[in-house]
Amino acid sequence: MTASPTHSCLELLRERLTRELAPVELEIRDDSALHAGHAGASEGGHYHIRLRSQRFTGLAPLARHRLVYTAAGDLLGTRIHALSIDALSIDALSIDGDLPA
Repeated sequence: MTASPTHSCLELLRERLTRELAPVELEIRDDSALHAGHAGASEGGHYHIRLRSQRFTGLAPLARHRLVYTAAGDLLGTRIHALSIDALSIDALSIDGDLPA
């Protein structure tokens, strides 16, 4: 799926992560403004993702990140310059620090 100019990068990223990873919790923060003037800032945004998904259960952090990169697809290197990821399994603490239900 190619990036649509009518959708923001954040919206596209949220749609793809939701479709591919079915997260029970998902936060995406656009940190692009913090990197204004940075050499790569004109080549795409800077985002931080924090999500919990059943798909991550039993996977090492690197494997979890690969799933996120695969879901982001063509946004990486075009509309996304930098991506920070906190990928948690469903049995990890929730994003707000509560124990899982």
